[in-house]
Amino acid sequence: MRKIGIIYGMENSFPSALVDRINHKNVPGVTAEHIRIGGVKMAEPAGYHVIVDRISHDIEFYRAYLKNAVLGGAIVINNPFWWSADDKFFNYALASKLGVATPKTVILPHKTHPPGTSVQSMRNLLFPLNWDEVFDYIGFPAFLKPFSGGGWKNVFKVNSRDEFFAAYDQTGSLCMTLQTAVDFDEYFRCYVVGQEKVRVMKYDPKLPHHLRYVRDGVPSSQALHDRVVKDALTLCRALGYDLNTVEFAVENGVPYAIDFLNPAPDADVHSVGDENFEWIVENMAQLAIDKALSDEEPSRELHWGRFLAAAEKKTAAAT
Repeated sequence: MRKIGIIYGMENSFPSALVDRINHKNVPGVTAEHIRIGGVKMAEPAGYHVIVDRISHDIEFYRAYLKNAVLGGAIVINNPFWWSADDKFFNYALASKLGVATPKTVILPHKTHPPGTSVQSMRNLLFPLNWDEVFDYIGFPAFLKPFSGGGWKNVFKVNSRDEFFAAYDQTGSLCMTLQTAVDFDEYFRCYVVGQEKVRVMKYDPKLPHHLRYVRDGVPSSQALHDRVVKDALTLCRALGYDLNTVEFAVENGVPYAIDFLNPAPDADVHSVGDENFEWIVENMAQLAIDKALSDEEPSRELHWGRFLAAAEKKTAAAT
């Protein structure tokens, strides 16, 4: 029996629906269940052929469990080794190399020294920073946001130098990016599953969370839809994510990739709506089953160098 397990946190609707959908398909030799974890013995197999990860970005214990599970032969969606190393600033840089439109972005030094460091730890840092150069490159308005984070936490829209410094002073030891704001007239969030299937969802980040998914919203043209799908697939294939959401802000017909480090994206029925929920449950269930039945080698990307070499080849092919 090839078991599929799901590990999750506070969310309720998606994990149960995914387990029920997989089991309802009655695929011979495949079963799904909610994982229960105690003390984890090193190098001991987890007992699952496939694990769907929904929580390890918040819980270090679960991340360690998943890495150990990969070592023992499990396929984890998404790869915990790469996810541990990835960040949004790298994502923007890679997107620019792949020819995907993305706003100009600069990574900034921490406003205050990270815990356990001092002024001597920053001796390689240019001081004072050439803020004029940064502002001339990015312009205003702009968004100040963490180089790795989610849920619109610690995100500031700034319209001037004064607003920037007022916001920057609040960021403490967080590592932040400054990014040119896109004056969008359309905005889309796309589920990407298995690096093959894309669900384009109209989205409004200005609304309260439970109202952001615009029911029945579609891109203004087929060409825009096709460009969004193509760019979403390009990014997820280059990054190796089997489940992700990619967000696009459209200005003057150009879809700018705004956020695409979401390997445990929102899939709650109460926020995404019934139709989007049905799509993600069905396609994730089928992906997990396909991987459970496959001969895929789970350890194929344990060496990051191999993964990055593959990304470099994709970058070269796109340029």
